[in-house]
Amino acid sequence: MFELVFSHTPQVPFTDLLDAAKCVVKALFIREKYISRSMQSFCRTTTRYLQEELGGQPLDLNTFEEMPESSVSAGGKSFCYRRLQYLSSKFQMHILLNEMKELAAQKKVPHRDFYNIRKVCCPHKYFVDTHIHASSCMNQKHLLRFIKRAMKKYPGEIVHVEQSRGQTLLEVFESMNLTAFDLSVDTLDMHADRNTFHRFDKFNSKYNPIGESILREIFIKTDNHVEGKYFGHIIKEVMADLEESKYQNVELRLSIYGRSRDEWDKLAQWAIKHKVYSDNVRWLVQVPRLFDVYHTKKQLSNFQEMLENIFMPLFEVTVNPSSHPQLHLFLEHVVGFDSVDDESKPEHHIFNLDSPKPVNWTEEDNPPYSYYLYYMYANMTVLNHLRRQRNLNSFVLRPHCGEAGPIHHLVSGFMLSENISHGLLLRKAPVLQYLYYLAQIGIAMSPLSNNSLFLSYHRNPLPEYLSRGLMVSLSTDDPLQFHFTKEPLMEEYSIAAQVWKLSSCDMCELARNSVLMSGFSHQVKSYWLGPHYLKEGQEGTDIRRTNVPDIRVAYRFETLCEELNLITQAVRSEELETVEEQGSLCMGAGR
Repeated sequence: MFELVFSHTPQVPFTDLLDAAKCVVKALFIREKYISRSMQSFCRTTTRYLQEELGGQPLDLNTFEEMPESSVSAGGKSFCYRRLQYLSSKFQMHILLNEMKELAAQKKVPHRDFYNIRKVCCPHKYFVDTHIHASSCMNQKHLLRFIKRAMKKYPGEIVHVEQSRGQTLLEVFESMNLTAFDLSVDTLDMHADRNTFHRFDKFNSKYNPIGESILREIFIKTDNHVEGKYFGHIIKEVMADLEESKYQNVELRLSIYGRSRDEWDKLAQWAIKHKVYSDNVRWLVQVPRLFDVYHTKKQLSNFQEMLENIFMPLFEVTVNPSSHPQLHLFLEHVVGFDSVDDESKPEHHIFNLDSPKPVNWTEEDNPPYSYYLYYMYANMTVLNHLRRQRNLNSFVLRPHCGEAGPIHHLVSGFMLSENISHGLLLRKAPVLQYLYYLAQIGIAMSPLSNNSLFLSYHRNPLPEYLSRGLMVSLSTDDPLQFHFTKEPLMEEYSIAAQVWKLSSCDMCELARNSVLMSGFSHQVKSYWLGPHYLKEGQEGTDIRRTNVPDIRVAYRFETLCEELNLITQAVRSEELETVEEQGSLCMGAGR
């Protein structure tokens, strides 16, 4: 029986394969437990195999704890690496056999040609930028024109207070010896360049127009002397461009820092006052991992205080919406939380059972990535249950994860997050990459951003992930730093198509993934993808809306089922054999 199950996984000892299957299955059960508790979504196909084949709970996997660590790591890594290689080769075979069939299927759909495949892939709003920061959602030219208009329209408006003295917008620029005529894209100097590669500190400084932090505060902050007026206007202009294009949608990220309890109310007040609402936009709230900075400045005494500043207003408005009426309205358009910062920063603490509780974290060192992620997850989980009881929308966790730094960040992301952004380090971790595939965890990838910061474009693993069937999408990250046109997401698709020779089917699949991963509502997704999009395989696709051929969808579904069947049947087979052996011993004892 075992030889048949693993007949197409040659040159790997059977015991290694069985041990690897146990480890993989146990990991999937762990993710399912955490994801279901937090009311996030878990892959339906994977759930079905865990439930139907293994009865919904691990079967005698306690022996996993007793395996030698070297055996688990070596055997599991070898098994997962070979499965990934198999998936790559199988996809190449699929392309050789079916590429022309996929193209023919696309051509049969009315009102399709190269241009609307490239742009929209269907007559509805189909693309979603699943990872984009609000403070850099405009391009440099847009910001430049806005600053020039502001200087002409509001020269006498007080925009900054320095040493108890108000400064007008004109005075701010005069102090820099600049006029509107002097400003140019080169003067702004906000594009990432070769000097930002592996220098996150230099990249952060690029958020400052003309290198001046005061201009960042004035034009791209929600909380400043003009109450975020200019930033609100810029966001409204970006939204107008999205609505005019009709097919592009974004999930903008705004920051909550956790320094004080009133941050949420100020953010909601800004959103409501400036009416930054659009059918094309949903919001995520990112929490920068900067406790050590605030603690050093005496703004926070311990980590518990930071958590309370972030989550207590959310619990209060959930229990009593009238306590924070503007926040209540704003949260209707918030879909999740993000955790952000430079992942390559050294971590001096390992998160384990001996780690101090948040109230006792008073040391100077920043808590590790996993510490931040767990406590964000834990608070979000309780909040989601409370909001569900009151028929309010719940949230998901979608952190930056695996862009740089230790690979174990991806373990935290696997256990706790619905989707992640970046995921570059999965290319170095075959076991985790295989798990992300089996669980179909969404990965929002930004190759142009990575090219400027951490990994050159030709080494980006996106085409490899896509060929193997991981749930990947294209996103922009920071158009202000990385893009040139008013359609930055189209830049991502265009460059990816040219460099990696993506077919129209590949691009439509990426676009469909972006919708599936996004936080837009079930009703909206049904309109974009078809009313049965939640069903598995071909039943859940509508080529007239997605332009993804049934052949491609069927291939992805059948391949995933094959992999899930492989590991679950291996575990089931050993369990049955153990039961049979125990039964034989009992019968022998009875004689």
